[in-house]
Amino acid sequence: MTTPKALVAGNWKMNGLKSAATEIMRLNDLVKEGGARCDILICPAFTLISTLCDINSEYVAIGAQDCHMNMNGAHTGDISAEMIKDLGCGHIIVGHSERRADHGEMNETVNAKASAAQSVGLKAIICVGETIEERKAGRALNVVTSQVKASIPSGAVVENTIIAYEPVWAIGSGLTPTATDVEEVHNAVRDVLLERFSDHGTQINILYGGSVKASNALELMSVNNVNGALVGGASLKADDFYGIISAYNEIG
Repeated sequence: MTTPKALVAGNWKMNGLKSAATEIMRLNDLVKEGGARCDILICPAFTLISTLCDINSEYVAIGAQDCHMNMNGAHTGDISAEMIKDLGCGHIIVGHSERRADHGEMNETVNAKASAAQSVGLKAIICVGETIEERKAGRALNVVTSQVKASIPSGAVVENTIIAYEPVWAIGSGLTPTATDVEEVHNAVRDVLLERFSDHGTQINILYGGSVKASNALELMSVNNVNGALVGGASLKADDFYGIISAYNEIG
């Protein structure tokens, strides 16, 4: 089985106005000029999806940060996976730690949202990660692997499933685990995927996220079973984000 092509995804979170479209155009130009040996994805706020999809960038795909588990109904303020697909997206992030913490989303909810995304032909980027308390207690591997097992829908296939490991304590903090720590968790996640999908589990991207920036991207992206990155703040500016993308030009 071949390993998947790396994916570097940007999560813009609750940032950006329509003027941010210039960053997508800038990023497209940087990739056109300098190349990229990975796939590139930007997940903006819902208000920007249509604007950024309309750019029809040659090198940058557009996704969403969340979706509702139902396709329609009386859910004021929510957006369905079908609506997101209708805009032209191919990916949806589900289960980000900020959704789990701020909105009380449990594995069952994440599972249902991933299932909704996959049911309409989208790829679900399923986020997992431990808190600092869980890591200090020696429970990081148990927490993360349990989240992976419980969050992947029963109908998932390798073609529509991506896992993003983001240690909660590293997101936006400037702190990052060591390469050894990252490898340990990613190897454990890979074992879960192999158990679930047999040898085909090697074809699922496992992204690393948590204070990824140009200065540490090469080290982190070179780690065994790291197949890309889920990037927060450093994805808001095209030049910063391309610095992470270009790590794959050095890895080859």
